[in-house]
Amino acid sequence: MNALENSVVRDMSLAPEGHLKIDWASAHMPVLNRIREQFEREQPFKGLKVSICLHLEAKTAYLAKVIQAGGAEVTITGSNPLSTQDDVCAALVEDGITVYAKHNPGMDEFKRLILKALESKPDLIIDDGSDFASILHGEHPELAVNIRGGAEETTTGIIRLKALQKEGILKFPMVAVNDAYCKYLFDNRYGTGQSAWDGIIRTTNLVVSGKTVVVVGYGWVGKGIAMRAKGLGASVVVTEVDPIRAVEAYMDGFAVLPMLEAAKIGEIFVTATGNRSVISGEHYAVMKDGALLANAGHFDVEVNKPDLAAMAAEVRTVRRNIEQYRMKDGRSLYLLAEGRLVNLAAADGHPAEIMDTTFALQALGLKYVNENYDKLSREVVNVPYELDEQVARFKLESLGISIDELSEEQKAYLDSWK
Repeated sequence: MNALENSVVRDMSLAPEGHLKIDWASAHMPVLNRIREQFEREQPFKGLKVSICLHLEAKTAYLAKVIQAGGAEVTITGSNPLSTQDDVCAALVEDGITVYAKHNPGMDEFKRLILKALESKPDLIIDDGSDFASILHGEHPELAVNIRGGAEETTTGIIRLKALQKEGILKFPMVAVNDAYCKYLFDNRYGTGQSAWDGIIRTTNLVVSGKTVVVVGYGWVGKGIAMRAKGLGASVVVTEVDPIRAVEAYMDGFAVLPMLEAAKIGEIFVTATGNRSVISGEHYAVMKDGALLANAGHFDVEVNKPDLAAMAAEVRTVRRNIEQYRMKDGRSLYLLAEGRLVNLAAADGHPAEIMDTTFALQALGLKYVNENYDKLSREVVNVPYELDEQVARFKLESLGISIDELSEEQKAYLDSWK
């Protein structure tokens, strides 16, 4: 496929800036660089088509180039209309990767671009939020004819894939990259913890210290957001539906309240649940004037936007990525980045060093499913621990850190019941 002739991007003249961004990211991704060298030698994807649906910015672009270096014909699209970077798209086209993505297209065009990335009938996919999988199972099953399997990036995606699996209709194995240790311990916690606040601070130019921050959900993403909020000097309140996580948040030093009570005292709200309408009309009714609403989950459904619009007397954009909803009683609530992923829609996403390990898992996970697809069941597959451990060892080596190893005597002791 001729990338330049087939791609749909905003402006090819932006490519030089995109190359600089990709080069900067790759310079800070030593684990992925090592895997690229391995792929160039082994060519694990030679002759195969790989379609990717991820947040299309510099780190993702470098992952695409690593897959391409492994012999694949790569097509890529964006998983969020606001996170796509047009200069990065143009640079990838120059590098021979077919791109169907633009920053902030209309929703109809956004969906068409995702569909176009599947029309090549790929052999393997990398997915985010199961955007590809939903189309392949719901609207266009004929495009799944060649698919051997793939890898999924997010919590939301795993939830949707397991629902397909539960119904017995999942068409191919999908590696749950999100559930790997090197994903949720580092990406979800430290990556989102930093990048969500990066997006909020860049967008608002307001101080966090001294404010009351409400973190909705205390999974690994919520843990990271709460930890960084505390570090920035905020008073942190956590809301949860899971009693175990609620106890954990309490033991970590955070106040735990029902959402309706937290809504009365919060000044910055960040959602991280993967569920819908976790902030809705009853909560808006009691919020303070000036409250900021941000989402760190995959889809823009966690903050209920229809309720917000219905309760507002006026809606206007007051700053890039900030919409003011002026309530009928005169209060104003501010929604950041249209309720989409604030770390990517309003900033550059996770730091490169964090995505280094996550995308290393994506690359190795895709290689694993390609080598074993004929042996794997059509279900959500865990990343083999050996791959998880390999990525961690590569990361330690890149940092110049050595660790101990068990002696034969210690191994024998751990394997014995005596």
